[in-house]
Amino acid sequence: MNQLIEKINAAHMKADVAAFAPGDTVKVLLKITEGDKERTQVYEGTVIGRKGRGLSETFTVLRTAGGYKTQRTMFVHSPKITVEVKRRGKVRRAKLNYLEHKTGAKARVKDRIAPKAK
Repeated sequence: MNQLIEKINAAHMKADVAAFAPGDTVKVLLKITEGDKERTQVYEGTVIGRKGRGLSETFTVLRTAGGYKTQRTMFVHSPKITVEVKRRGKVRRAKLNYLEHKTGAKARVKDRIAPKAK
């Protein structure tokens, strides 16, 4: 039974998942279907956590717009989303839920500087 479940999960998993981690600023393109029309909605914010593994893996994005903060949890392997990494963040936690209650400069995540190639 487990082999059958693993086979079905492997068929539905995305091969080209963007490599992102908590602290990264991402731009998520959501395909929204309304009736027979399809449109793309952009949701940009900071990844505050990843959870799970395999097909059921999710990530949460914290977005600030107009002084209000909203969170949205999405499946990593969903066929209706595309993730683009805009900025890499340097953090020392796996879950950044404390950013919900911070404002201004305290809510900012430092940039991660990539090592130079020799």
